[in-house]
Amino acid sequence: MDSGGRVVVKVGTGVLTGGRAELDLERMADLARQIAKLRADGYEVLLVSSGAIAAGRARLPLDRMHRDVPTKQMLAAIGQHLLMQTYDQLLSPYGIAVAQTLLTKADLRHRLGYLNARNTLLGLLEHGVLPIINENDVIAVDEIRFAENDRLFGENDNLAAMVANLVDAHTLINLTNAGGLFTADPRLDPDARLIPEVARINKCIEALAGGAGTAQGTGGMRTKIEAAKLATASGITVIIAPGFEPDVLLRLATGEPIGTRFRPTASRRESRKRWILSALASHAAVHVDHGAADAIRRRGRSLLAAGVKSVSGRFGRGDPISVIALDGERIACGLANYSSTDVDQIKGVHSQGILGMLGYAYGDEVIHRNNLVLLASDE
Repeated sequence: MDSGGRVVVKVGTGVLTGGRAELDLERMADLARQIAKLRADGYEVLLVSSGAIAAGRARLPLDRMHRDVPTKQMLAAIGQHLLMQTYDQLLSPYGIAVAQTLLTKADLRHRLGYLNARNTLLGLLEHGVLPIINENDVIAVDEIRFAENDRLFGENDNLAAMVANLVDAHTLINLTNAGGLFTADPRLDPDARLIPEVARINKCIEALAGGAGTAQGTGGMRTKIEAAKLATASGITVIIAPGFEPDVLLRLATGEPIGTRFRPTASRRESRKRWILSALASHAAVHVDHGAADAIRRRGRSLLAAGVKSVSGRFGRGDPISVIALDGERIACGLANYSSTDVDQIKGVHSQGILGMLGYAYGDEVIHRNNLVLLASDE
């Protein structure tokens, strides 16, 4: 890691609990010690922490019948202050003040919310305060997604990448029980090998990620790869590392190769482009035909309605969205001139037909080329 750089550390529920039903105070104390040492060595640290639901469940034990979203939100509301109280008690002996920051991805999707959150976090760092960030589970219903076995996916992994993007971090460290990306599931295949470094996240890497998560955690390897794709596209190094490895943060700081390192795929980008790239953490997207994809990728053109094949997710006018080719590759992110409802109506329509179709028009382009940020190609 860059000496004295800005680091976002994301820690999952499985690491904080050691696979048990409640927070593991010994593990959390060790994490606090390592963070304190990083700060003493000149690093600026932001912590994205899961664990609120686990903390709430320990305070209010419920049987397995209570697994619905409202119950999990209730447990998060109970557990969030307990989680913060624990961090405060563990970090205060090092003279470190902590600040709770609850965010949703929707908070960062709009430019004003993005800037307000950025100013707050940078202000905390400037005053030596450790921001502890968590998904606002009480509000963010859409971010709680279930797999077949009642495991949660996609909560704080993408949020951590958005925070790293937001504060222009140098490195994002994702501490997990998985310990990195493997050639196969190491729980099922004894020949599975750790992949120490990934130069570019392509379809092969995404296929290796699969979708499995941990029983208590909220992020499978798939969401960790999604998060890494967002962060590396913003010029940030990402490391997925074993949270149970002794002194893992301190050893990573010395350059020791632990886990899987994902290289940045772009140089560090200016703030507006980083905000546009936050679309990578959402499901809002337009799917375009081959002609439109080629015009955007190779000729720097705007995206016109005629080239849009379909719409996924919901977005408003001015929101950052992804542009996806027919083969499934995300080729760009950009600011939408029209809402998802409007684009769904005008898809495939030539520009001169937009006014007649909608009764109004905000221009010929669904996304203007000045509001497009190209992504590195998988080719």
